[in-house]
Amino acid sequence: MTATPRGQLFVISAPSGAGKTSLIKALRERRPDLALSVSHTTRPRRDGEINGEHYHFVDISQFEMMLEQEAFVEHAKVFDNYYGTSEAAISDELDRGRDLILEIDWQGAAQVKKLFPEAIFVFILPPSSAALESRLRNRAQDDDEVIARRLAEARREMEECHWYDYLVINDDFAQALDDLDAIFAAATLEADRQRAHHPDLFADLLGEAD
Repeated sequence: MTATPRGQLFVISAPSGAGKTSLIKALRERRPDLALSVSHTTRPRRDGEINGEHYHFVDISQFEMMLEQEAFVEHAKVFDNYYGTSEAAISDELDRGRDLILEIDWQGAAQVKKLFPEAIFVFILPPSSAALESRLRNRAQDDDEVIARRLAEARREMEECHWYDYLVINDDFAQALDDLDAIFAAATLEADRQRAHHPDLFADLLGEAD
């Protein structure tokens, strides 16, 4: 019996307002087999968010208990709230052969890179600082002080984009989506993955034994 080829982990980061969540949503509509890792967080749930789908919403005591149990592959504190990704959840999806998106900030991505160096790291950038500020203001969710904090943090985050494997500039949404999709398409065509996913084909073409 042929073993199920292991899935590929994709780590996607971006500053707030760059359009990361919308791009990932559209990408998963194109590629419905893609799994999305669901992180734990202590931040309050926003309108329309579903526990277990957008995040696992937990209180600080629950989060700290998971930290003590070393349950997270990465964790970080962002804007006074904690975020973490369960290592068991990632490994389970990859072992089932599913490609998995991990949507986290650069701090978490740096931690993941140490444990999953084979992961593919993608950073999404806005087309300009002015566009980023406009997007944050158009949300109408935050006051001027919070927006200023987010812009300052965004600049700090974007300083880290140099070590990512791919950079996608979200100026035109359709083009950015095509660019992101091309990264995923290329990953599925890597030689080792093609051989793992099509053993019968290579056995036939190359006369390889089962």
